Amino acid sequence: MLAKLRKSCSCTPKKLKNFVMDFLPVLRWLPKYQCKEYIWGDVMSGLVIGIILVPQAIAYSLLAGLKPIYSLYTSFFANIIYFLMGTSRHVSVGIFSLISLMVGQVVDRELLLAGFDLNDDAPSAWGDGSLQNDSQSNSTAFNLTVAGMNVLMGIFRLGFVSMYLSESVLDGFATGASLTILTAQVKYLIGIKIPRSQGHGMLVITWINIFRNISQANLCDVITSAICIMVLVTAKELGDRYKHKLKFPLPTELVVIVVATLVSHYGKLNEVYASSVSGAIPTGFIPPKVPHFNLMLRVAVDALPLAVVSFVFTVSLSEMCAKKYAYTIRANQEMFAVGFCNIIPSFFHSFATSAALAKTLVKTSTGCQTQVSGVISAMVVLLVLLFLAPLFYSLQKCVLACIIIVSLRGALRKFQDVPARYHVNKVDTLIWVVTMSASALISTEIGLLVGIVFSMLCIIVRTQQPRTTLLGQIQNTSFYEDDLEYENLSSVPKVKIFRFEAPLYYANRNYFLKSLYRLTNLDPNLEAARRKKYEKEKQETTLQLVPKQNDFQALVVDCSSISFLDTTGEMLFYSIHNAVQFAKDQKNHDPSQVPFKTIIFKNYCCVTGFILQ
Repeated sequence: MLAKLRKSCSCTPKKLKNFVMDFLPVLRWLPKYQCKEYIWGDVMSGLVIGIILVPQAIAYSLLAGLKPIYSLYTSFFANIIYFLMGTSRHVSVGIFSLISLMVGQVVDRELLLAGFDLNDDAPSAWGDGSLQNDSQSNSTAFNLTVAGMNVLMGIFRLGFVSMYLSESVLDGFATGASLTILTAQVKYLIGIKIPRSQGHGMLVITWINIFRNISQANLCDVITSAICIMVLVTAKELGDRYKHKLKFPLPTELVVIVVATLVSHYGKLNEVYASSVSGAIPTGFIPPKVPHFNLMLRVAVDALPLAVVSFVFTVSLSEMCAKKYAYTIRANQEMFAVGFCNIIPSFFHSFATSAALAKTLVKTSTGCQTQVSGVISAMVVLLVLLFLAPLFYSLQKCVLACIIIVSLRGALRKFQDVPARYHVNKVDTLIWVVTMSASALISTEIGLLVGIVFSMLCIIVRTQQPRTTLLGQIQNTSFYEDDLEYENLSSVPKVKIFRFEAPLYYANRNYFLKSLYRLTNLDPNLEAARRKKYEKEKQETTLQLVPKQNDFQALVVDCSSISFLDTTGEMLFYSIHNAVQFAKDQKNHDPSQVPFKTIIFKNYCCVTGFILQ
């Protein structure tokens, strides 16, 4: 054992090489890159994603409560690092609306605790840079904490955590968070000044403040928002309808931003109509800065759900792409990749990242072959960072809000799927509704926790009271199905087949017995009591010991749906056997009249069965 441990801990050149190549998967696939076959698709998808990234990065800065330049930093570094460390060929990693929202909530809370006024009509703090510096410091500390948790999860191989987030929980969480995102953007749509709501019930409080201040709506922003939403939605719908004819998606967001910026600049919308604009966006890179480690302890609790969510979304999208294009990914390496996409950029004023579904789908549809496309996207963002960022000074915030809201179409359309989801599985629909409601009405973090706990409770309840049925034989076959769900099934003469569709363990032992007795109209203990009574009274004959309704001689328990059983489940079968044996012994007649034997049913497993006469 000691020699084996020493061998596993030894460091050889071969082990070191394998470690480096596992840690940086790019070293494995890049030397095998087929340039003639892959380069065109990677360049096209990289350019398209880069063009989409720029307006989204600027827009999502509103959600994070940060300056647009930090969103551009995030997009740049995430693409470069995932190119080096990611195992998926098609996933697009960078800014994500849900992650930006969670970052913004933590940043706003810390600023309020620091005594800053977060009202939109209080620009003085932004003017002297103190609010900007504090928000950036909180964001980078939070980002480093999230990254550290991702890396620790990778070291301890906690990829299995994603199994506890079902599709219903994730969909409900995303939809509830989308409602929160939409609510946070309404004030920019109509140009009103209201404080940023914090804490539980943010959605309700924000809507109350919106209606209280609706009379202050800026007409210029309202008109601009209406036009932008109409253009964006129309372009998206046309793009979805004719996507099979388009080689790449229409860069509608970029066109809207360019046109809106030109109109705002030459129309002097900020000076004449007091329309809120993005303001100055610096060029180049701000010098790196070490995050404040004392802040990391304060945001550690908030970082955990964000670390889990970012990992789960990344792995889910990676597995989806890997399955579609027939290759494999490594979940723990994805944890490291997401973690380092946050660790290194946190020193360069970036915030948390994750894989994004919409951009991933665009990436695959535009011919992406490898993560070389991510490098091309990073170069597009770098071009904006170095030269083009100041041109967006006059861009109205309402235009950015429109881009964010229209990007939520997919998540908000989940409401249309509720009737179909309900018909497929009522419990999953209930999980979706509970998670969505908690995420929207309480908070995103608590909503995720509520969804996980509620889904586990549903599993427990479903195993405690599972479906039970008697089976009938499909005519002219050796297959058996539920005789209530299917018609024209044949019953086996003098045999009843009982199926229990759940694991059998201590929590559902009594339910198993009750269901068995209810469906078969047979209770061995009751029969034993009746035999004893009749023996004492000596009034009945042996033929009357078993009631007439028990018109069967054999009972088979189908264990094909019992995935596991504990010692309580094992003892349950013995107790059924002993109960029948006891009923037999009470009468002391010919043992052949009430024999007990073991039956192998459909080659699944050995189950308890007994013959009654």
